Amino acid sequence: MIRRVVRLVARVFILSAVCAGLPRQAASQERPPDFRVQIWGDISAEFSARMRSYTDLRTELERGLPPRVVTEDAAAILSRTRALAKRMRAARAQARPGDIFTPDAGEQFRKALQIQIDAATCAALFDDNPGSSTLPINGTYPTHHPLSTMPPNILAALPPLPEDVEYRFAGRQLFLLDTRANIVIDRLPSATVCRKGR
Repeated sequence: MIRRVVRLVARVFILSAVCAGLPRQAASQERPPDFRVQIWGDISAEFSARMRSYTDLRTELERGLPPRVVTEDAAAILSRTRALAKRMRAARAQARPGDIFTPDAGEQFRKALQIQIDAATCAALFDDNPGSSTLPINGTYPTHHPLSTMPPNILAALPPLPEDVEYRFAGRQLFLLDTRANIVIDRLPSATVCRKGR
């Protein structure tokens, strides 16, 4: 009888030790896999680093400006926006298209966008789309131009952006808009195959 108890305890101990060494499947099922990591790889990290450098610069240049507050004073908002834009232009005087949308990043963005394109997405992208006007880097986004709709599937397919930076389309070009300074940070020509009316 004592031998049986000893064997049973030994088996339970061995089984516990074996199970402890197995991977825990429950933990892996708690969080769904992020397929964007597999699709983007190092490109996403590089793009995010470039965006972080941009926003770090913006934070530095905001020092000395009036604090950002919720107000109905349109003149105060416009004055702060213009002052920040002026500082950003001076600091980024050498900025050129492709500084953030590098060739490798641009190719990956086009691939990611192409996967999402269907008739409904194309129609949404051209809803309030201002058309294929050239947007100069560091240029002010015209306040009289509408802002294109960004469908949820498109936003979900692209790397996340820092606060107050948005993806937008002008015609088929994708651009990055800094909404604090109302300036174009960078642009990617021919980002999609969508055409108006498709």
